[in-house]
Amino acid sequence: MEIAIVGGGLAGGLIALALHRARPDMSVLLIERGEVLGGNHRWSWFASDLDPAGAALLARFRTTGWDSYAVRFPAYRRTLATGYASLASADFDAGLRRELPAAAVLAGRDVAALDAGGVTLDGGERISARAVIDCRGFASGEGLTGGWQVFLGRHLRTPRPHGLARPVVMDADVAQHGGYRFVYLLPLGADELFVEDTYYQDSPVLDRGALSARIDRYCARHGLEGDILGGEAGVLPVVTGGDFARWQRGQATEGVARAGARGGFLHPLTSYTLPFAVDTALAVAAEADLPGEQLAALLAARARRTWRRTRFYRRLGAMLFGAAKPAERYRIFQRFYRLDEKLIERFYAARSTAGDKARLLLGKPPVPVVRAMGALARTGPPLQGPLQ
Repeated sequence: MEIAIVGGGLAGGLIALALHRARPDMSVLLIERGEVLGGNHRWSWFASDLDPAGAALLARFRTTGWDSYAVRFPAYRRTLATGYASLASADFDAGLRRELPAAAVLAGRDVAALDAGGVTLDGGERISARAVIDCRGFASGEGLTGGWQVFLGRHLRTPRPHGLARPVVMDADVAQHGGYRFVYLLPLGADELFVEDTYYQDSPVLDRGALSARIDRYCARHGLEGDILGGEAGVLPVVTGGDFARWQRGQATEGVARAGARGGFLHPLTSYTLPFAVDTALAVAAEADLPGEQLAALLAARARRTWRRTRFYRRLGAMLFGAAKPAERYRIFQRFYRLDEKLIERFYAARSTAGDKARLLLGKPPVPVVRAMGALARTGPPLQGPLQ
């Protein structure tokens, strides 16, 4: 085996796909502990997040797309003319299995250990490989500070057309419940809808009962009740600072490359990973012949560059958590979404210009200046805790 990829989620699956397309002659194995590649998730992104090569990598997956999206806040409503797309994990699994050779996927097997020379499965079976890439998801540890994005989503079929023409990426015109809360709506069909209740909060605790009841009330208020077809829940890190090199050392296995959120490839404030996963997959495919140790060093250096260029978003996150009272955090996003549409696109793609950054910080601040300065001066809480 030339390359073994541990973790068949978004990052691992896209690396396997990019490698297969670029080097169909290369032996690659994607190992996933669950039966379904991608688990039980839904990934969404803005059209402006991807360059042509990135869009091409995703083009053969079955996705749902829209040519605009909306936001709602207590002070206003707005529709933005930026394309938006969403990919369900079932379609991710189907797309990968359609393109990858059957021998390239090993699902339903857990990994007991991995090292620079290969992978040991839970039953003791050894798979030797020239290079090993660990894509098993974010692991909290010493070094990073921040908060959490906690969410519970529900896939519904409504008894009649729901009438939503486009996604509502943030409906923050809701009770806040001790953190920045918004409801996320995706119209997947005339009578299908995905409803997700999301919180930027200080702890990784996900109270499924409370969030489910709030989704019930939200749907009743807006006439969106229906049969439940499925759902998902998760806890994502919102990184506001810390010692990235220390965190890298704490997660590292010598000679093993790390990608996805486990490697630090994520937007610090939004927790979006898809654009980073696409870029990383293409980068790995371009360097497919590197020895394992060199590939590990390449991705570690790439992660450090990502950390440096996303510093601005960590500072915004520090102000969100440290300067705004929990019930008032929505005001930061309410102000943000009044800004220029292209600025918003670059923000989500983590490509904000110097002018964008100045525009975000200038003007009447949505939080007290003294509190904002204090938040930037303080060390945030450790980003540690069980991810549910």
